[in-house]
Amino acid sequence: MRVGTSFLALLSLLPLLLSLQFSSAQLPADTDNISSRTLDAILQDCAFKAFLRPKTGVPYDGKVPRSLNGIRVSAMRLRSGSLRTRGVESYKEFQIPIGVFEQPYVERLVFVYHNLGNWSEKFYPLPGYIYLAPVLGLMSYSGANLSDSELPELDIRASDKPILIKFPHVESAPLGSVPTCVYFDLHGSVQFDILLHGNVCSTFQQGHLSIVVESNAPSPAPAAVAVAADVGRSGSGRNNSMVWIIVASLVGGCFLLIMLSLLVAKVRRTRQGMKIQQLEWAAESNETLQIASIGGTKAPLAIGTRTRPTIENDYIP
Repeated sequence: MRVGTSFLALLSLLPLLLSLQFSSAQLPADTDNISSRTLDAILQDCAFKAFLRPKTGVPYDGKVPRSLNGIRVSAMRLRSGSLRTRGVESYKEFQIPIGVFEQPYVERLVFVYHNLGNWSEKFYPLPGYIYLAPVLGLMSYSGANLSDSELPELDIRASDKPILIKFPHVESAPLGSVPTCVYFDLHGSVQFDILLHGNVCSTFQQGHLSIVVESNAPSPAPAAVAVAADVGRSGSGRNNSMVWIIVASLVGGCFLLIMLSLLVAKVRRTRQGMKIQQLEWAAESNETLQIASIGGTKAPLAIGTRTRPTIENDYIP
């Protein structure tokens, strides 16, 4: 009986052993040969294993293999109707707005969260750019049966407002460079977008995102710096000469104004002197009258007149 019981126990554990062997076979021994799409499948399997007794709207962190140490994964099960009418206020770094719908339609779906950490450049190489933040991903799968393997992916879309991703830890950008958002879709295409205030990126569909900056930004060479210094010195010399020219012009203008004022004043005095001389000459050229005293008053006395006075009595016959 004991042998039979042990045999039955081994038979009951056989599916679990087979599943463990299958899951370990899904991860190649050489991580260099893993593509980004293969990594999505591996992380989906790790995330779904975190579901023991899942509750709707609660995130569950999964465990990744040791060969992928540094990558974080999480899963959250949702109702399709609740997602569309309520959204998700906060799921890790993601904020999912109202109006997100999936295709094809399912009653329940699962969001799988990726944080690739130091594996970002390995699975999403971007020549000419430097990552300032880890690559974050959001994938959606059907949540009808969590025990099934290779669950179909869903295509989620935001209708009105975009999905926002706030990066909490972002490295400082090099001087003179502008950080930008980068988006990787499920088909391998890359798109760049403006980085919003607060290190926030936005997207209308699922995929992977990060913050990058161009690595080939031109840096000033020493020769260029020397030339710039020379230009600065010559420019300062020119500025000094211009200042002296302006000061000399102002002083010269003031001097000319003073001279002009003195000249105008001299001309006026000369004209007044000439008028006074003319009046004196006119006064000297006229006939002078003798002054005689009449009583206590002095008055001019004419020497002679044109008509002599005649006594009225002389005309009487």
